[in-house]
Amino acid sequence: MDNLTAVTVTVCLVAVLTQVNCSSSSGLKRVTKAQFFGFDWKNCGQPDAPAVLKTLTVSPDPIAIPGDLTASASGSTSVELSAPLSLNVTLEKEVAGFWVKVPCLDELGSCHYKDACDVLNQLIPPGQDCPEPLHTYGLPCRCPFKAGSYALPKSDFNLPDMDLPYWLTNGNYRVQGVLGSQDKELGCLKVALSLHSD
Repeated sequence: MDNLTAVTVTVCLVAVLTQVNCSSSSGLKRVTKAQFFGFDWKNCGQPDAPAVLKTLTVSPDPIAIPGDLTASASGSTSVELSAPLSLNVTLEKEVAGFWVKVPCLDELGSCHYKDACDVLNQLIPPGQDCPEPLHTYGLPCRCPFKAGSYALPKSDFNLPDMDLPYWLTNGNYRVQGVLGSQDKELGCLKVALSLHSD
């Protein structure tokens, strides 16, 4: 995943988690106390990938839900990112010392998204202002993303109680996202973290 996309997806995810009212459905469970810890990330694309995440800091460690989160990020893209942007996500959980791929269930898990731009439009409908702090810093939250550098200064977020998929149980996870367009890889990002919830 390129810098711009990684920054945008990370910030949009935080913004969605902090601003969207999560309602219960059959595949979700209400989490009133959870912690994510051991957060780590790295680029996994080619050295000349058009989109790259340069910095990403998240604190505290552990991140409490509900609780407060501080994040900053920077990245760049040498090409405009416009629809359709494919996104291949691979989610793995450590089970008895082995990494097991989590299947795609209800569009979560190891899924292929034909157009990440469409996903962003569903989260933040066109015509709606980008959520804070993106709006304050003039950062885009939907396609197209112009070529250039993007930075989110250190910003505070409040993470409310939320609903998580029933299968997202305690344990160690790693996620890889590969962004592409017209069969060309634009960027790749790997994230690792652990989850503990009551």
